[in-house]
Amino acid sequence: MTTTTLAGHEFHVNDEGFLTVPSEWSEELGAALAAQIGIEMTERHWEVVRFLRADFAEAGETATLRRVAARSGVPVKELFVLFPQKPAKKMAYVAGLPKPHGCV
Repeated sequence: MTTTTLAGHEFHVNDEGFLTVPSEWSEELGAALAAQIGIEMTERHWEVVRFLRADFAEAGETATLRRVAARSGVPVKELFVLFPQKPAKKMAYVAGLPKPHGCV
């Protein structure tokens, strides 16, 4: 497990850069992580990220794209606009959660 620092926060990551200790995450860190991958956070982005974090706390695993769309009310097409190309992976990264199962 590697430790890194971003925006004044020290946190643990795996070899792909995903946080390995979700409790180390904060919205300030989430915004910095988003900026690293070219995403400027809006309130709609935060709605998705907050949903993901709440769902993770309840389910114990990171929601898939289909689950996010079905349970959060944000359509899949909009998720692709908010988090282009690989939305499930990018949402999890910004939210400080493990990569969802099935993501390459």
